[in-house]
Amino acid sequence: MNVTLDGFMATSNGGLDWHFPHWSDEMSRYADQQLSRIDTVLLGRVTYEAMAGYYQSVESNYAATAEDAAYAFMMNNYNKIVFSKTLSTVDWKNTRLIRENIAAEVMQLKQQPGRDLVILGSGSIVTVFMELGLIDEYLVWVYPVILGEGMPFLHGLHDKLDLKLLKTKRFRSGVVVLYYQALYSCSNK
Repeated sequence: MNVTLDGFMATSNGGLDWHFPHWSDEMSRYADQQLSRIDTVLLGRVTYEAMAGYYQSVESNYAATAEDAAYAFMMNNYNKIVFSKTLSTVDWKNTRLIRENIAAEVMQLKQQPGRDLVILGSGSIVTVFMELGLIDEYLVWVYPVILGEGMPFLHGLHDKLDLKLLKTKRFRSGVVVLYYQALYSCSNK
């Protein structure tokens, strides 16, 4: 999750342009390494709609850079699960829709053999998953930016959650990745 120093993941209108000036090739390589550890991407509706349209068009766009095309190929071929009560269908390759029984579905996914699961974007499902005690590790990319207002990271969390810092990664751009492990679930389950 990309977050500003004052705890926002997007501007008030959902914009992400605040983080582009700080993004670097060094960060792209690191993100690629992290993504090589996963085989399933978990998304909320808003993130799904933005990513599906974008990555489906980039992979077949001859004007796309080689890096963008490779990333689009990777995203298009991952298994993807969308959590939404409002969508009735999903049309992105390798994508499945889950509308109810979130905890049971995610627990079943975690039991299956394979690589890691990752939530990309989707601040609302991060909060729901936290409340249900479904997240084992948090990777928070903190940017040297203060927005003052915007869409808060972890909006609506009702209970305290203690975390243990596992490691940090600092980039020349001033961005720091914080790796945390949940010590116990929000609901003490």
